[in-house]
Amino acid sequence: MSARVLVVDDQALIRNAVRALVDGEPDLDVVGEAADGLQALELARALRPDVVLMDIRMPGVDGIEATRRIAADPELAQVRVLILTTFEDDENVARALQAGASGFIGKATDPDALVAAVRTVHSGDSLLSPQATRVLIERYVRSAPAPEASAALVAAIATLTEREREVLVLVASGRSNDEIAAGLVISPHTAKTHVGRIMVKLDAHDRAQLVIAGYEAGLVRPGGGSTT
Repeated sequence: MSARVLVVDDQALIRNAVRALVDGEPDLDVVGEAADGLQALELARALRPDVVLMDIRMPGVDGIEATRRIAADPELAQVRVLILTTFEDDENVARALQAGASGFIGKATDPDALVAAVRTVHSGDSLLSPQATRVLIERYVRSAPAPEASAALVAAIATLTEREREVLVLVASGRSNDEIAAGLVISPHTAKTHVGRIMVKLDAHDRAQLVIAGYEAGLVRPGGGSTT
């Protein structure tokens, strides 16, 4: 079955170019286009795409707020948002990841890379490595105070076992499952199981969201240090 894609950008030229590129792939299908965040939200609810290619800067409801609303809607739990960006503003990209985006890619990227990015996000993976997410978030929190952890996140963190908190700190520090296994002297399979359970408890849909949660909960400091 083809991945259903919604293209969101306020520039018609970019929407048309992305549609032509994506529709040219046998396993991808553009099901709609939106010119702003509000229209994107309406079409996401109506069309239920698998992946939303979302611009950040748009009039009215911008891409960050639209991403937040999509991620917060239980009926859109299977929709993944991939941010289209010029990489000019770390803060906005970081805010988009905090809002629930599964990754980001530059508008000037190679066409094959854009197609691969859609497939990656559709498969359930985050487009960027936890290490890349960590670096991005560190830049952001150094330039602005980190947002206070929500009551829901605090409550979810409280449900983690001691071992799961250790694993979350390592994930938020950019460690892979193999690196977590080596550091805690457990098997990679056990590390993966712990990560999966943490994702369920924190309602995170990918590892990038665990990095965000680790910083928001104060478990990891900029520079890689932990509070545990």
